[in-house]
Amino acid sequence: MMTPSNVKATLSFSDGSPAMELPLYKGSIGPDVIDIRKLYAQTGKFTYDPGFLSTASCNSTITYIDGDKGELLYRGYPIEQLAVHCDFLDTCYLLLYGDLPNAQQQKEFHKLVTNHTMVNEQMQFFLRGFRRDAHPMAVMTGLVGALSAFYHDSTDINNPTHREIAAIRLIAKMPTLVAMAYKYGVGQPYMYPQNNLSYSANFMRMMFATPCEPYEPNDVLVRAIDRIFILHADHEQNASTSTVRLCGSSGTNPFAAIAAGVACLWGPAHGGANEAALNMLEDIQRAGGVEKIGEFIRQVKDKNSNVKLMGFGHRVYKNYDPRAKLMRETCHEVLTALGLGNDPLFKLAMALEKIALEDEYFVARKLYPNVDFYSGIVQRAIGIPVSLFTAIFALARTVGWIAQLNEMIGDPEYKIGRPRQLYAGAPRRDVQPIAQRA
Repeated sequence: MMTPSNVKATLSFSDGSPAMELPLYKGSIGPDVIDIRKLYAQTGKFTYDPGFLSTASCNSTITYIDGDKGELLYRGYPIEQLAVHCDFLDTCYLLLYGDLPNAQQQKEFHKLVTNHTMVNEQMQFFLRGFRRDAHPMAVMTGLVGALSAFYHDSTDINNPTHREIAAIRLIAKMPTLVAMAYKYGVGQPYMYPQNNLSYSANFMRMMFATPCEPYEPNDVLVRAIDRIFILHADHEQNASTSTVRLCGSSGTNPFAAIAAGVACLWGPAHGGANEAALNMLEDIQRAGGVEKIGEFIRQVKDKNSNVKLMGFGHRVYKNYDPRAKLMRETCHEVLTALGLGNDPLFKLAMALEKIALEDEYFVARKLYPNVDFYSGIVQRAIGIPVSLFTAIFALARTVGWIAQLNEMIGDPEYKIGRPRQLYAGAPRRDVQPIAQRA
């Protein structure tokens, strides 16, 4: 909750406009915010903040990030503790309802989600409209948006009951949809959910089982995918979350708002970062592997080169990404369990990691490996194709989008999003007859 501060900010102008006082608010932790809501009404001026580098777009109680400290909290709980002591559905409950579940709540919530993992059978026919080689995120954008056509009894965003039903449906059905998109692309039969398995084990089975033989989920791999889900569940007001909030502020249905988030996440600067990191590693491998890392690093440092180091550094975290340390542990567990320690691509990744952590050029610029670097390696080891990485991210982030959307709709101060602009185009002018135009 925002707390009014006794301190006021005074905004003065050198053009003779009268100064004005702006209220300051304090959050429970983090920077104070200056309330500029009356700025335009009183001064006729807007603020200008491309990329929202210094703008708090909302008042939220869900996720807190301190980029300088390398801290990430879900509802006040450090991500390091949640990743070790909770599973993904416990994290979902926390993000949706504000507290970790007790034993009874955990049992009921897990059962509720498990009982909604199937999707309408007609979704199979909807899938057939896509080319087999379509990017999974193109397919997922369509599938998630189409849910509103199949589950139109829960599309009123202003109805709390509808929002809760839609939330459970989305969390439950996203693994099924991602697995269906994968199976469609490789031409294998869809595998129906199995209710006696955990959320993450069920996803692994739907992805990798076939009707030909029984499938036994590998506990190490299940824990790895569950950790990936937890670490990506929410990340404050990032691009896709802001997209979901802005889209939902129009009153559109929850499925459409989440589909907008999926579309935004597809970008290589956002959810596509782990896919870009793996593609980078494969490019180096094709060029000659570990022996070519020196040449690659030289190109990265060359200002005239277009070569970029993907999976390193982060816009928010200025020292280190707390999720990266956890994902690095999982990465080594998975590689050990699968006997992939000598795999050429993984050896290349570890060599690149070592250079980036020791080279003064990268250390000075704080270009440390981030969560995307390690999660891409883990997913490839598990057998998930690179093109599906962002769909896995969307699956995990769905609960965060829903929690953020529900919070916004429940805020009595919420209004439809309507950013303003600094117009730098032509001033008012009149249309001339065609003969008089230059």
